[in-house]
Amino acid sequence: MADLDALRSRFARALDGARGPGGGPDPAPYADNLLARWREPQRRYHTLAHLTAVLDHIDVLEEHADDPDAVRLAAWFHDAVYLPERSENEERSARLAERALPEAGVPAGRTAEVARLVRLTVTHAPAEDDRDGQVLCDADLAILASPPSAYAAYTAAVRQEYHFVPDDAFREGRAAILRRLLALPALFHTPHGRRAWEATARYNLTGELEMLSPGGEAAT
Repeated sequence: MADLDALRSRFARALDGARGPGGGPDPAPYADNLLARWREPQRRYHTLAHLTAVLDHIDVLEEHADDPDAVRLAAWFHDAVYLPERSENEERSARLAERALPEAGVPAGRTAEVARLVRLTVTHAPAEDDRDGQVLCDADLAILASPPSAYAAYTAAVRQEYHFVPDDAFREGRAAILRRLLALPALFHTPHGRRAWEATARYNLTGELEMLSPGGEAAT
């Protein structure tokens, strides 16, 4: 069960850090709006548990970021708009950040950086010199390096979110995603991500792909 008060405090700290000495309005209404979005009933994986995990991973990776507060705000917004049957969730989430953050007192440059980071989660392919993008993408994909039981729970939750997709179509689409990820030179971009998560994530992805292949347990 997510600790809503702790999450509100985490949002307030990130917002205060991003808007600087000028301050701004009470963070609470903005936090509550986002928390309500992350608790919508259609979500099974993209929930408060995922948000909390991403924030926790950003804390681990903070030293690799140029602007940790912008990265944290991007985590809050990156799946704030989420409808599994829609393909433009990241763009709509970025636009939400572009509307909400200036009203909350965040300067234009910082707002633009948050929105850029949110849009980057479409591809999870930050540039070599994009330290903030590398931290957000690594934190978002860290679930791939989970222990076996947690990885199984993750894949089950993803399937539940796409319950409206027929089994054959889901297996085909999911397998294509896994192959694309495995073909990348590296899944993670920060030194910590590559050292601590890369090998386990590739092991998990390979195992899931085998399960989805003809003759695998998930294909029966």
